[in-house]
Amino acid sequence: MLSCKYVVESIDGDYANLRRCDSPDGEDKLVARALLPENIAEGTLLRYEMLQYRIEE
Repeated sequence: MLSCKYVVESIDGDYANLRRCDSPDGEDKLVARALLPENIAEGTLLRYEMLQYRIEE
């Protein structure tokens, strides 16, 4: 099972740019905001597990 952490780098309309935190290359990913929790902001830490994103506290 894939489990990784992302930080919200920026929000642009209906999309958010995420940067992977636990990877040496820090790959960027463009994700539709409909797939993310409602109350995200720039700098929010997210965990991706089982095809879902959730806010990491």
